[in-house]
Amino acid sequence: MITLPDLAAIEAMDAGDPLRAFRARFVLPEGVTYLDGNSLGAAAPAVFSELRKAAEDEWAHGLIRSWNTAGWYDLPTKLGDRIGRLIGAAPGQTVVTDTTSINIYKTLRAAIAMRPGRNVVVAEGSSFPTDLYMAEGAISSIPGAKLRLEGIDAASIEDLIDTEVAVVLVNHVNYKSGEMRDMAALTKKVQDAGALVVWDLCHSAGALAVSLDEANADFAVGCTYKYLNGGPGSPAFVYAAARHHDTMNQPLSGWFGHARPFAFEHSYAPGQGIRRFLCGTQSALALRALSGALTIWDDVDMHAVRAKSVRLTELFIQLVEAKCGRYGVVLEGPRDPARRGSQVSFTHAHSYEIMQALIEHGVIGDFRAPATIRFGFTPLYVGFKDVLMAADILEDVLRTEAFREPRFALRTAVT
Repeated sequence: MITLPDLAAIEAMDAGDPLRAFRARFVLPEGVTYLDGNSLGAAAPAVFSELRKAAEDEWAHGLIRSWNTAGWYDLPTKLGDRIGRLIGAAPGQTVVTDTTSINIYKTLRAAIAMRPGRNVVVAEGSSFPTDLYMAEGAISSIPGAKLRLEGIDAASIEDLIDTEVAVVLVNHVNYKSGEMRDMAALTKKVQDAGALVVWDLCHSAGALAVSLDEANADFAVGCTYKYLNGGPGSPAFVYAAARHHDTMNQPLSGWFGHARPFAFEHSYAPGQGIRRFLCGTQSALALRALSGALTIWDDVDMHAVRAKSVRLTELFIQLVEAKCGRYGVVLEGPRDPARRGSQVSFTHAHSYEIMQALIEHGVIGDFRAPATIRFGFTPLYVGFKDVLMAADILEDVLRTEAFREPRFALRTAVT
């Protein structure tokens, strides 16, 4: 029989946590155990400070001058380099801009154009839906282009790659199960076949150490409102390997991506390097909010983040299986921590109702159809005692069958 750690042992884990001081740099409501940072990260006073300065000083008093005097114009590339450090990208290869969906479209179209004579895009059937929707949109205006899906057209992505494939769009960490791909191995497989790869980092940026340059990745996209805590709808990012900068072109040829945006020329000329992935005027306020969030990350060792993430998720799986396994909760994601991102997913016949009951009892995770309860562990502000509390409350909800109360079955638009 496995001996579960008691409260004293878990408090000792928190006391010895090298990241424990970061918790004080976030706003965390009393009475809430927040395990949904993989959907929306917690707020930070540093973000509020940047927003106030940008709005009350730079916008209100600097007016349009602040595009120059406050450096608004250069924020997309400056913030891109700060994110680049977190995802293993050398400077000049990452830009903050637009949304993940738009950036998927841009990178797919750029990659397809770089592989003339090939007309197939490969993606995961289990991908987050926007990836698939944008892939469909990207090929919709290309005669003869096709979309092949892992799990539908073949069992694995590797089985779908041949000489017709132009680009593979793949998630580093699956949004539902938390399963993590071997980036270096799959990148090599794709490139050996003559294709390019676009990595979706939405569930790994800020959660674990990513090594885009080391893996020889071609392109990557990701959001900043999950583990990076940039705020709801904060701008996304694009990575493009420097070796592609002279040949890549994306189709959304807006003026911010122009080589000479203030020359007001009548035809488009792409800018230099990663700025080619910019499109229209960027939101200075959103960028400044993200800048505030990244001040926290400037002090973070990503390897320490990953080490704590593994410990948190391992403890949660151990506690939940011991306390809740008898009630029909089954681990959905990988058991091997080397194949798991910073989240843990379980299935249950009443997953939706269980999650609603948990939220009412102060444990915020989320539900993903058809039957997944999902918990995200943000190592900068989630502690080991939070893990114990969440497992205990889940056990209580299942033991008492509190989730069977009719109000928990009512579906809402956002869960």
